[in-house]
Amino acid sequence: MSSTFTYSDIAKMIDHALLAPTLSASDLDHGIKLALAYDVASVCIMPCAVPQCAEQLSGSTVKTSTVIGFPLGVNSTTVKQTEAERAIADGCEELDMVVNISKVLSGDWTYVRDDVAAVIDVAHQAGQKVKVIFENCYLNEDQKVRLCQICGELNADWVKTSTGFGTGGATIEDLQLMRSQTPSHVQVKAAGGIRDLQMVIKVREMGVTRVGASRTKEMLDECRSQLGFPPIDVTAGPTSTY
Repeated sequence: MSSTFTYSDIAKMIDHALLAPTLSASDLDHGIKLALAYDVASVCIMPCAVPQCAEQLSGSTVKTSTVIGFPLGVNSTTVKQTEAERAIADGCEELDMVVNISKVLSGDWTYVRDDVAAVIDVAHQAGQKVKVIFENCYLNEDQKVRLCQICGELNADWVKTSTGFGTGGATIEDLQLMRSQTPSHVQVKAAGGIRDLQMVIKVREMGVTRVGASRTKEMLDECRSQLGFPPIDVTAGPTSTY
């Protein structure tokens, strides 16, 4: 593995996902502690746990993120706005919103644009950021390109491949398309199926800046090992980065 990057370069790509509905309170607590110890980019946590997460991450470099309209995207725009407002009030700094997939498939681009804009407006007015989830496994190339154009026009902070709950996740082809079809001020996030360090490095080289992952520990343990750093004891608290 090339060492043309630091541990922090890789760790700060990762949004540690805590979204499975079967996670218990103790699971969430452990997951937040793990994210802190590994000093990742953010914890993407279920909305009901945002206050707890924001409190535990306070004072760290790990951000609190959550999901809006997740995982189907078909909530009304008003509901998505309310979700966004509540999440930000609870301490969320980054919102991962799902487009209205039904409206995308129907070609109702005015609705889709207004729906995405509503959440971006709420977040940006509060000084926070938005990742727009396409759920590419259900879309054709033209639909993906149009979503990239809309997100560029609306100044979304990221475009994101997937929820991780659809029939497929991030693919190299989709990531190449999304990077090529969005302006440079819009970043790209890969989610769904990113399970090893090799894949993280590969998508990083393509220009992807964030990765949604649940196998955070395994990937970052491998990174640290190959860079010659000792393993992290999650119970010991946050680590320094390299």
